[in-house]
Amino acid sequence: AVVSTQSSGQSKPGEVGTAVETALRAGYRHIDCARAYQNEDEVGKAFTKVFSEGDVKREDVFVTSKLWNIFHRGEDVEAACDKTLNDLQLKYLDLYLIHWPVALQPGDNLFPMDKDGKFLMDSKTPPFSETWAAMEKLVESGKCKNIGLSNFNVEQIKEILSLAKIKPGCLQVESHPHLPNLELLKLCKEHGISFVSYSPLGNPGSAFRRPEQKICFTRKLC
Repeated sequence: AVVSTQSSGQSKPGEVGTAVETALRAGYRHIDCARAYQNEDEVGKAFTKVFSEGDVKREDVFVTSKLWNIFHRGEDVEAACDKTLNDLQLKYLDLYLIHWPVALQPGDNLFPMDKDGKFLMDSKTPPFSETWAAMEKLVESGKCKNIGLSNFNVEQIKEILSLAKIKPGCLQVESHPHLPNLELLKLCKEHGISFVSYSPLGNPGSAFRRPEQKICFTRKLC
């Protein structure tokens, strides 16, 4: 089972870190993080606390993080990974994903928008080949053991496969009964790419959800 640290702004300071500590002590061994979740420093403190106690070893935990959209330019990828490693207080990541196949305007703002609230795209529009080559260097340097993709479609994945020296090890996408993404699953099986589903019980809070899509659960379970 995977523990996601995405809280969509619904968690109070310290709650995500406490959740990660509790999960690790309960036996969870896959922690999914991301720069865009804006809580990796909190998760890092939890890692250090739990690992220092000795019952859970770093090498027994699989840690995933993701390259955010403002860091797609080749020269920005390693620095973004270094920031994540520093915040998580780790020497390496088990898996580093390109979070979205969209490059936003680089800068200090993770979510750059214009006055109308529309995202600002990177004027350079770095090609996938540039971003992926920089990701591959992270594997070569030992900072990441595996690299992969998140929220990419079939054609985008095929483009990465056509130019990759190191094949994507994983694709992480939303997948559940109302959005199974079977074409993506088939492609991943054909190329030996692990298919990881997020929101497996549905995603009623998604900004992309259409009104006619049903919600799997309509009441709280606890």
